[in-house]
Amino acid sequence: MVLDVSTLRVVLGVVALTLLLLFYASFRRTRSPYSGWWCIALLFFLSGNLAFLFNGTPQQFWANPTGNVLLVGGAFSVWSGARSLRMLPPPKWQFSAACGVTAFASILESPAHNTWSGGLVYLGFMTLGIGLASRDLWRLDSSYSHVHKSMALAAAFLSAYYFCRLSVYFVEGPTGPDFRLYFGPSMASLVTLILLVAVSFSMTALSNDQLINRLSERAAHDNLTGLLNRGTFIDLATKELQRLHTTNSVASLVLADLDHFKGINDEYGHAAGDAALQAFAAACTESVRSTDLVGRYGGEEFILLLPGANQERAESIAADISRALAATGSLDHLQIPTVSYGVTSSQHGAVGLTAMIAAADAALYQAKSLGRNRVVSAGPPS
Repeated sequence: MVLDVSTLRVVLGVVALTLLLLFYASFRRTRSPYSGWWCIALLFFLSGNLAFLFNGTPQQFWANPTGNVLLVGGAFSVWSGARSLRMLPPPKWQFSAACGVTAFASILESPAHNTWSGGLVYLGFMTLGIGLASRDLWRLDSSYSHVHKSMALAAAFLSAYYFCRLSVYFVEGPTGPDFRLYFGPSMASLVTLILLVAVSFSMTALSNDQLINRLSERAAHDNLTGLLNRGTFIDLATKELQRLHTTNSVASLVLADLDHFKGINDEYGHAAGDAALQAFAAACTESVRSTDLVGRYGGEEFILLLPGANQERAESIAADISRALAATGSLDHLQIPTVSYGVTSSQHGAVGLTAMIAAADAALYQAKSLGRNRVVSAGPPS
């Protein structure tokens, strides 16, 4: 059976256009970066296949390189979408390099007379882009979505198919019998068409999951500082303390309060106060470990849980935060405020979060009464 390449490309273009319109509607509703990248990918696939329809015409000299570049751009857009699910930035230089090298290789191989100009580079980058998308989809946390594994497997299958195309192309060339039968443009269009239709539901589900996770992330964090809000901190800290108690591990808790914060708001305005809060949050993020919990407890007060850190280590971290904050200098002629800290430790007893907060709060009150800008430690709470 001989499959008509032009017909399959038109059908693939119609399907890509339909999915593009559906995904654009989803993107307008959810503003999901994943939907946005799939819109870009589908636009690349649609335009690339339309460009290939000019093969065999006088326009082939520009259409063939353009089609190669557009399809490679589509593959790397799929990878960018997968990275967005993991909160990673798009691969800008890889994207540009892949498209640029594909264009250069295609132009070098007489595109006016050779319908497979740049074919080896084109197939290589298609394999790479879709393969990297499969890897990032597979690495997505299982709690994020229930469909990412199936999407990863679909992308892995398409990447493997392009790798086989690349291998047979390298051995036989584009006129080889096996390449023409199993890996030529008609079969590739059919495989891509089937996979696009098969994964369209999963793509929508992942876009919705991304929106839900972004909303959950925003609900769990303080809008101004980006730190955990009070409720989320208490929930996570309670669970973490329970875990540490079962392993008889130590934990420390720090309460921090910006000194004379009301005076900053009164003299310089609330925008200056917000800048000071953000500077302190940045100093915390810079100074703590990835396993530590940092939250905004309320107003100018912050709270930290440091798993595995004894009282001495917690005092050292508090000092590191103050040094990082002081290194900020000034913001719009505003002198960065000093900070008072109250520190306590669970030692090796099963101490509850409420008791630790009460002990740290008492130590913080003492730090303020002693003149502020200092760390005061409380004994282990009972």
